[in-house]
Amino acid sequence: MTATPPARRTDAPGRIMSREMGEQPAVLRRILEGGAPDIRRVAQEIAAREPRFVLLTARGTSDNAALYAKYLVEIRFGLPCGLTSMSTITAYGARPDLTDVLVITVSQSGGSPDLVASTRAARQAGAITLAVTNNPDSPLAGVAEYHLDILAGPEKALPATKTYTASLLALYLFVEGLRGGDGSAAQPLPGLVQQLLARQGEVRALAGRYRFAERMVITSRGYGYPTAKEAALKLMETSYIPALSYSGADLLHGPLAMVDNVSPVIAVVTEGRGGEALQPVLDRLRGRGADLVVFGPRRQVEEASAGFVLPTEGVAEEVQPILEIVPLQLLAYEVTIARGQDPDAPRALAKVTETR
Repeated sequence: MTATPPARRTDAPGRIMSREMGEQPAVLRRILEGGAPDIRRVAQEIAAREPRFVLLTARGTSDNAALYAKYLVEIRFGLPCGLTSMSTITAYGARPDLTDVLVITVSQSGGSPDLVASTRAARQAGAITLAVTNNPDSPLAGVAEYHLDILAGPEKALPATKTYTASLLALYLFVEGLRGGDGSAAQPLPGLVQQLLARQGEVRALAGRYRFAERMVITSRGYGYPTAKEAALKLMETSYIPALSYSGADLLHGPLAMVDNVSPVIAVVTEGRGGEALQPVLDRLRGRGADLVVFGPRRQVEEASAGFVLPTEGVAEEVQPILEIVPLQLLAYEVTIARGQDPDAPRALAKVTETR
């Protein structure tokens, strides 16, 4: 007789975050099948206006999605792209000339007053404004000229998971639309994300290394750098471990001195030029005897202290961040559970952060 496994408690710590991580394959399919035509239409309209350059505005998790878009815009579309400082407008009252500049504001909720105010000011200053949100009825969507709905559905857990990967995919399809591409490199992603989620047991085994960690360093280069920053944010907001994220190049310019054989280092290694550029950093970390854990290709994992093999062989480098972050979301979840905390309810945080 086969025993029936006990039902998962509906009040178990992390149940909401766990459910929302599990929704990511369906969200990605929804964007590819239902959202892509609208994204392409908006991209074509904006491309026809020939923006001079691009500025990105965001906070928190959305800021990491915006950094990913910066790489896409500069590498795939060939325009200079910068991340804005909203306080120059909201606190200092600056009004730069933004005529024919594309200003993209990324926000899951679309409700933060500084995002709304800076987008409104950018439009008044002549910018082409685009809001990328999970709420088409938000104040941000209302003040921007164009809007992209990331179609993630309601997100209740405080740590953003499905809205992050949805933002990445929407931004990738948008930039591909700007350049006349079809975004076909994204088609395998839902199935690959499903495979990653099924490997949660591997991540749980890795999480034991970090249960008593006092700090962590996370590094990457190229397209993987936004993943390192987002992974650090997830670990800090759920498990409260101080997690420092660095570009591999920046890590060599001083912070490498703090790396020893006690403080763990996670390296996010993309399959492609970013991973190649990170190789000297990995060599230096191994030379210092660092507790190095790699999330990346098998050959890199085998040379590290431990790791997680990413299914990135044959996957275009520019969409790999959508895969890379999933096991790191799981890691933040598992480390938090192992430390006896609830990842659904980080202390002192609210779902909508109203900065001004």
